[in-house]
Amino acid sequence: MTKYNPSRSSRSPAFLPPIERWPAAGVYQLHLRVSVAIRVRIGQLGRFTFPAGVYVYTGRAARGLAARVRRHVNGAPSKHWHVDYLLARREVRVERVELVSDNPEDECSENLAIRSNSPATAPGFGASDCKAHCGSHLWRLG
Repeated sequence: MTKYNPSRSSRSPAFLPPIERWPAAGVYQLHLRVSVAIRVRIGQLGRFTFPAGVYVYTGRAARGLAARVRRHVNGAPSKHWHVDYLLARREVRVERVELVSDNPEDECSENLAIRSNSPATAPGFGASDCKAHCGSHLWRLG
């Protein structure tokens, strides 16, 4: 079982723009690096293998955007979102966090804009309430 990683707070990713300037609601993208291939159980979705590489996860918050992003970056003792399961692994690092829209309704359009041509590593990841049939809100780049 993967445990809460309190050391994650010592790693400071770049925030674009600086998080102090973020609105209360919006869409964000976490740029993640998986250092080596890992196999992770993602809640009820099941087990997936994540090859080493760079990934982008698109999420949203209708309120408390900065708190949500800080929770992802610093780690959390409980797993609420699919991304929490991945972020709990020491092989995964948040390298950059971008605010991509101040409108939470833009989540799927922003996600589709970065979707790679390769199939989703974890179909359904972060897309439980997806209305645009994105397939996943986590994409491996390159």
